[in-house]
Amino acid sequence: MESPEQNVSADYSTGVHANPEAASRQRLAARIEALLFVAPAAVDVGRLATALEVTARQAEEALDWLAETYRLRGLALERSRHGYQLTTDPGLAADIERFLELESTSRLTKAALEVLAVVAYQQPVTRPHIDSIRGVNSDSALRTLVRHGLIEEVGRTDAPGRPILYATTPDFLQYFGLDSLEALPPMQFDTEAAVGPEGANGAEPEAEA
Repeated sequence: MESPEQNVSADYSTGVHANPEAASRQRLAARIEALLFVAPAAVDVGRLATALEVTARQAEEALDWLAETYRLRGLALERSRHGYQLTTDPGLAADIERFLELESTSRLTKAALEVLAVVAYQQPVTRPHIDSIRGVNSDSALRTLVRHGLIEEVGRTDAPGRPILYATTPDFLQYFGLDSLEALPPMQFDTEAAVGPEGANGAEPEAEA
């Protein structure tokens, strides 16, 4: 992937690029940036391409160019399964909190972190499965994570009672400064092997203290 500065000669006296292809890509990137700026949530490539009347490939190339330009700036282009979203550079969180006079991000409890880890690595996952791994009821921690926007309901299974499936949100990636779920550190143990298949014993986990 070429950096924005490479192979783009320009006539700075007129502000016109000598490379029409590079100029076109840069203009498309600017249009995409404007859409992402006003979008309330992540936007997928198909929607961007349709709105700007270009191909998905053209939109992806412009997004790659845009992401590269942000490497030395205060913004970042976050990609998730929901699409693309403009965010601030996670490394500048302390500056932003200080400027806005915000309190530091509230810390999650140990229980919430445990539940979040299970959801992150095994998503989509149900509450009974989370309970079977932790050995305690996880309702309270799940509600906390949903309230903070770190996980969300993404459907239901066909099992008896049709339990809700949970998965992480784009805010989860931003919260932990991750580009994608693939950036999660490797698991240190196999939780599924340790507890067996979901709901195998059929026992109700004990209540969480």
